[in-house]
Amino acid sequence: MTALAAALHDAGGAGASTAATAHLRALLLAALRHGRDELARPRSGYDAPVEIAVAAGPAGLLAATPAAAALRADPEQAPERAWLLVAATVAALVDLAAPGPPSGPADLRLAAGELDEGFLVLALPSPPLDPGTLDELVPLAFEEHAGGLDRLRARALALPAPVFGEVAVRRPIGAGHPLRIAEAVARLGGRPEDERSVEEHEEAVYGLLNPEGARPTRPHEDPDPGKRVARRILQRLDGMGKWGGYHTDVAHLARGFAGNERQLALAVGEALIGAGLLAEKPSVGQRHVFLNPRRAADIRRLIETGEAPAGLRLPSG
Repeated sequence: MTALAAALHDAGGAGASTAATAHLRALLLAALRHGRDELARPRSGYDAPVEIAVAAGPAGLLAATPAAAALRADPEQAPERAWLLVAATVAALVDLAAPGPPSGPADLRLAAGELDEGFLVLALPSPPLDPGTLDELVPLAFEEHAGGLDRLRARALALPAPVFGEVAVRRPIGAGHPLRIAEAVARLGGRPEDERSVEEHEEAVYGLLNPEGARPTRPHEDPDPGKRVARRILQRLDGMGKWGGYHTDVAHLARGFAGNERQLALAVGEALIGAGLLAEKPSVGQRHVFLNPRRAADIRRLIETGEAPAGLRLPSG
């Protein structure tokens, strides 16, 4: 039993009195520091598990994680295993809050904030949950999603809300932020920490986040074949939040194209990689790519206006 778990048990779990708040907060921050260090290792949590903490506040559920709070604005702030831990946490919050399928992009409710020392806090509105229910369900909901993560041992604890203090939370920056994708996948019944599940829900999530009447650009009408394909690829990746937290197999860049356009799409994908609009993420036996956040302005300009950045040489078809 870790120091945080032992102290929490002695204090009475999620229903602990306010007298224990300061001590539990100090132990929580120590646990998050341990988790941050562990997530930088090849295998995380094997000597002592990486811990996250969940509490039920007046506005809903809060979850403190070892990931960087800067993830709210920049998905690249979370390395691969840290992101999967965050995605599993989002899924656990959805399971606990049970908000049901989202009706549209405006119905996505996940927000994020910062605990001391720059740790990411996630927030999701929820019906009231009593301390006994939290003590029982928080570890189970988290284990359901984090238990199978590769090279990671992690667990969740239910804490009293005062341990978190006052945390200002705001929506993730960007309509296709991976945190929004994770919430959408979870609320549609998927597993946002599982790449295969995310792929299975891609069409539904894309349709949810990009309703037909709200799409301002028409890349498919570009008269230049190479540019038309490039704009469609980038638009789809942007619509699915592939900015670093989530990524995709290079072979999937041809998804949605038929006939000769499939080969053109793969060639265009290589050109986008070569120009730095797509960045590569090493993966076992596969090439995965994501939208380069440092080229966001160029990417959006190409999607919306067809203006290609200097250095991009697209095949003509």
